[in-house]
Amino acid sequence: MRWNLPNILTVLRLLAAPGVAVMFLYFHRPLADWFALLLFVTASLTDWIDGKLARAWNQETKIGTMLDPIADKAMVVIALMVIVGYSSMSPWLVLPATVILFREVFVSGLREYLGDTAGTLKVTKLAKWKTTAQMVAIATLFAQGVFEHYLGMSAFGMDEALFERIMAGEVPDELGLGWRYRGMIWSGHAGLVLLWIAAALTLITGGDYFRKALPFLKEDR
Repeated sequence: MRWNLPNILTVLRLLAAPGVAVMFLYFHRPLADWFALLLFVTASLTDWIDGKLARAWNQETKIGTMLDPIADKAMVVIALMVIVGYSSMSPWLVLPATVILFREVFVSGLREYLGDTAGTLKVTKLAKWKTTAQMVAIATLFAQGVFEHYLGMSAFGMDEALFERIMAGEVPDELGLGWRYRGMIWSGHAGLVLLWIAAALTLITGGDYFRKALPFLKEDR
């Protein structure tokens, strides 16, 4: 393997994928949410940076081309697993996450079956937009976890009636519950909308890959 900077960034992104889950094993929330968010965003940025550098410096390699989509898939799959695992298992979250996970497994299986002809399933621009939508959605959902747990810490021990009066503006909001609550609601809604958009792009690109692979799946007569 050629250890140029783009390949190093790709490998670091691949190693960061399980690190997102590890954050929740060694840290309590909301610290775990913060660390997972920062790690995920930083790793996601390297996806854009390493590709730019590889093309600009003419350092595109076979190993980098192979590892780049694997690192992206690992980041998305592990992060979704963590988010769904720590969520209330809402079908609005579980369904698009299931679509995304199914597509990634399906396309990976297609690539493995096609072997040397897998080059026909080159990453398209729409697939890159799909990956971007997935990563933005996941980062936003991690941000929701941050707001949610800071809200819970600030409102700990407070009775529901008092909380509702503060939200209604009847009692001064000295603890900043309002902006934490609004941040939790808006980031949650935005994250879900983005995840559904990502799931739609996932289905479209998955169907496109399957269409391109069909000629190689026909039985010999």
